[in-house]
Amino acid sequence: MNNNSYLGGLLQGIGSLMTGMKTTITVYFRKKTTEQYPENRAELVMFDRFRGTLTMPHNEQNQHHCIACGLCQNACPNDTIAIETETIETDEGKKKKILARYHYDLGSCMFCQLCVNACPHDAITFDQNFEHAVFNREKLVLTLNHAGSKVIEKTKE
Repeated sequence: MNNNSYLGGLLQGIGSLMTGMKTTITVYFRKKTTEQYPENRAELVMFDRFRGTLTMPHNEQNQHHCIACGLCQNACPNDTIAIETETIETDEGKKKKILARYHYDLGSCMFCQLCVNACPHDAITFDQNFEHAVFNREKLVLTLNHAGSKVIEKTKE
């Protein structure tokens, strides 16, 4: 039958409709993969390479590995990280730069991981946290170092 005729066009349209319906019915009876997010928070596990929030791990003595070198701040392409340092005098009379505050703007971070790769002491890392909804962007500016925290001193062997 000629596709240019009325009946040929009608049959072609019905065939096309049946092809679409076959696809729809096949997908309808397939096993569902949708995550019911708010209900499954307890068992939800993100994959290993997921980049959530930038964190600075501290040990039980409130110590971290950051020596305030600024390499992460320089590596950040959009100035998400701002490091404030202080200069102190050690017991030997030498001047030493220490970390005062480590500011991280989660709202402007693009999770490129350049800061983590640039850190020579593995002082910062991304965690699995992904729930960042806030009404005020100022709440997304975080201070990563804890109050009163100090750098872990390397022991001389």
